[in-house]
Amino acid sequence: MLPALKTPILCYVTDRKSLGVGEGGAGVLGKIRAAAAAGVDWVQIREKDLCGRDLLAVAREAVAGCGSTRVIVNDRLDVVLAARAAGVHLGRESLSARDVVRWCRSENAAAEFLVGVSCHSLEQAREAESGGANYIFFGPVFDTPSKRGMGEPHGVARLGQICRSVTIPVVAIGGVSERNAGECIRAGAAGIAAIRMFQETADVAATKEMLERLRAQNASR
Repeated sequence: MLPALKTPILCYVTDRKSLGVGEGGAGVLGKIRAAAAAGVDWVQIREKDLCGRDLLAVAREAVAGCGSTRVIVNDRLDVVLAARAAGVHLGRESLSARDVVRWCRSENAAAEFLVGVSCHSLEQAREAESGGANYIFFGPVFDTPSKRGMGEPHGVARLGQICRSVTIPVVAIGGVSERNAGECIRAGAAGIAAIRMFQETADVAATKEMLERLRAQNASR
């Protein structure tokens, strides 16, 4: 059972290459700490090309420096465990949610350990739910450079259909901005995940103001 969450869930997804910080992972840690200080609920470390050693170093630093913000790592369950991160986020080429959840049960993993799955269709969303995933990311909802290889954006109506078709939280991703985040929440999304929206804000104060506006939008819906 997923523990109680703030609504909406606000998740910063990292992308160090778009920051132009070099090949190592250390350059993205400043953005991770700033996002956590501003009040994001989750940080998803999505640095798929980092070797295990470098990814672990980033994850450990993030866990140590993020306070109550939950740190989730893409794909690498070994890194998640070694860093004592809050959960693992699975893609279509990762281990299945069912296998990861089965492992969690056999090893008596903490009840708050998160298993999430990226989904791009209703079939995938239902598969993730039946496999025991705690939440899904659905997208791309809007056009975005990072998701153009996944086809046309699904749009808010399709997002709403997914939200109505599963009982686990659906987090909208793909082109989500401060301007359109409210549309996602009104469609039924439990939260939003984004790269540029968080990475391109000037400083912690600006990010805090943005988060406050997003939560205010949700409170008034």
